[in-house]
Amino acid sequence: MRIVTVRRISQVFFFLLFIWFCIVTTIGVQWWQLRGWPVNWFLQLDPLVAVASMLSTQSLYRGLLWALVTVALTILLGRFFCSWVCPFGTLHHFVGYLSKRRKRISAKIALNQYHPGQSIKYYLLIFLLTAAASSLLGRLFRIVPNRPKLSMVVAIIILTGLALLSLLKVVPNPKKAMTILFSLIGLWLGLGLILPAENLVAASLQTGLLDPIPLFHRSINLTLLPLAERLSASQRYYQGSLLIGTIFLTAVFLNFKVPRFYCRFICPLGALFGVLGTFSLWRIGKSGDKCSQCQLCDTDCEGACQPTDKIRLSECVLCMNCLESCQDGIVSYRTAPSEAGEITLPDLSRRGFLASFLSGAMAIPVVRLGGLVGPNFPPSVIRPPGALADPDFLARCLKCGQCMRICPTNIIHPAGLESGLEGLWSPILNFRIGTSGCQLNCIACSHICPTAAIRPITLEEKLGRKEYAQAGPIRLGTAFVDRGRCLPWAMDRPCIVCQENCPVSPKAIFTREHFSTIRGGVLTILKAAKQTLEFVESDLQPDQFSTGDYYIKTADRHGKQLFRISANTSDRVTIADNKPLYGEPGSKVEIQVRLQLPHVDLNLCIGCGICEHECPVSGKRAIRVTAENESRNPGRSLLLRSS
Repeated sequence: MRIVTVRRISQVFFFLLFIWFCIVTTIGVQWWQLRGWPVNWFLQLDPLVAVASMLSTQSLYRGLLWALVTVALTILLGRFFCSWVCPFGTLHHFVGYLSKRRKRISAKIALNQYHPGQSIKYYLLIFLLTAAASSLLGRLFRIVPNRPKLSMVVAIIILTGLALLSLLKVVPNPKKAMTILFSLIGLWLGLGLILPAENLVAASLQTGLLDPIPLFHRSINLTLLPLAERLSASQRYYQGSLLIGTIFLTAVFLNFKVPRFYCRFICPLGALFGVLGTFSLWRIGKSGDKCSQCQLCDTDCEGACQPTDKIRLSECVLCMNCLESCQDGIVSYRTAPSEAGEITLPDLSRRGFLASFLSGAMAIPVVRLGGLVGPNFPPSVIRPPGALADPDFLARCLKCGQCMRICPTNIIHPAGLESGLEGLWSPILNFRIGTSGCQLNCIACSHICPTAAIRPITLEEKLGRKEYAQAGPIRLGTAFVDRGRCLPWAMDRPCIVCQENCPVSPKAIFTREHFSTIRGGVLTILKAAKQTLEFVESDLQPDQFSTGDYYIKTADRHGKQLFRISANTSDRVTIADNKPLYGEPGSKVEIQVRLQLPHVDLNLCIGCGICEHECPVSGKRAIRVTAENESRNPGRSLLLRSS
C-alpha cells in the first residue's frame, strides 16, 4: 500500500474520531452520549496545551501526560501530527486540495513556494508562551524568603544569564546584544523600585485562542453542532457563535488563496512541532545528486518546505506527497540528512523575536490594568461551579468549549468582552438561555475540563453536605430583586414564580405579604346583597379578580374588613368568604390586591440562576444573579464575617 494512501486513511480515521468525540460530549446513557468516551484525548495529545499550562501553573494535569507521547514520536519521526493526526489540519488539507486540483503544475508549484510570512507562527508561539510563563518570573522575585530586595538581585542575575543566552542566538553582534539586554534590565529595575514585584508579572493561558485543537473543538461545539441540532428538538444556543464561526470559516476558506494557509502562517502548535521537528531522527531528504530539477516534488507539498532545494525541516509536515511525485526516485524518508542540504531553524529576526518576547511578557499586566481580575471585577461574569479564582482560572482555561457542550441546561457560554480581552471565549453562565439554571445535582462541567480550570468536585461539595457541611454549598453568586421591574414590587401584579422555583431548602427566596389598592380600585356601592356588591361604576374587566389574589376592603360600623373576591362582572363582585357582607349604598369600598413581595436571603442563596431563568419578565429579568458573594473569590463576600 502506498504511503500516501496510509496517510489518508489515518487522516480520515482521526478526523471522524474527533467529530465523534464532539458529538458524544453530551450528558446521557445512550451509546451516542457520554459513556466513558475519552472526549478530551485530542486536547491531551496536544503538547502546546501541556507546555503552556505547565508554564502558567507550574504543574501538569495528569491527563496531559499524553502529550509526552506526541513529543517523543515527533522527535523520532518528525512533524507527523500535522498531516497524520490533526483534524483541523486534515480539513485544511482537503479544502486546499479542492482549491488547486484543477490548476496547472506551474501554478501549484508557485502556491507551494516558501513565504517569509511563515515565520509569523513562531512569533505567535513566542508571544503566547511568554504570556503563559510570566508567573515564573514572579516566583524568581520570591526566591529568597522574607528578603524581597535580595530576591530581586538574584532574579535579575538569573534572568540576565537566560536573556544573554537567548540574545546571542538571535543577535549575532555581542555588543548590540548586551546593549539591548542592559536596557531591558534597567527598565525592569526602575519599575521594580516603584511597583511591587508581583505587579510586574502575570500569567494567562491564551494559547487556546489559536491552538488548532481547542479552536476546532470550540468551532464544532459552539457553531457546527448547534446548527445541525436545529433539525432536532434539542436546539442549543450560544452567545458569540457568530464571531467564532466567522473565524473558523475564514481560516478554512483562506485555503482557496493559499493551501493550508492557517497551518503555514498562523498555527502556534505547528510552530512548536516545527521546533521539535528539527531534532527528529527520521526526515524527508534527497538521497543523491541526480535531481533533474523538475520541481514536481513542490507540486503538492503541504508545508511549503521546498523539497526541491534545501529542505526546511521546520516546515515539513510529512505529507509524503514528494515521495510520490519524485520522478527520479531520490526523495526518501530516512535517518540521514538530505544530500541537497537542510535548513534546520525557522527564519526569525532579532527584532521580531524581542518584540514577541517583550509583548508577551507585558501583555497580561497591561490588560489587567483595568482591574477586571481585581477590584473592578465585572459582576455579570459568573463562572461554572468548581471554577478556580480568576487569576488561577485564566492561567488554566483553554477556551475549548467542552464545558459548554456538556452542560445539560445550555447555560454555559463563551464570554465576549464583558470579561476583558483576557477572558474572551472563557466560560460564563447565562441563565436566560437554555432550559433552566445550574441544576443542583449536576457536576458535569467540572469533570470534563481538561486542565482543571474548573476543578473536579463532588455532589457533596457542591451541595455542602457531609464533610463539606461547615463550608456550606458552593455559591456561584447571589440573586438580587430588581424592584423597578418585579411584577409585585413595581406593577401590583401577583407573582411568586421565583420563590416557587427556588430549589434550595429552606428556600433562599421568601415573601412578605402586602395589600395594595389597585389603580381605579375605589368604587361606589349601588346595591349590596349577602355576598354580592353591585357598583355604580361599570368598567371592570369580567373575571379580572377571580384569581384569589383580590379582596374587597370595606370600612363601616363593623370596622375595616377584607373579603376575598371569587368572581366579578363589569359592575359586580362576588365574595368567596361565607360571611355577611355589609355595605351602604353610596359608600366607598376599595379593591385591593394581595402581593407577596420577594426577598433574597443572602445566607441561603447559591446563585444557581433558576429563579432568573423562570422569571416571567422577558428581556432583562426582574431577578438576576451576579458574581457577588461567590465562593471561589472570598474577597467578593457581601456579608461581614467574624474573625
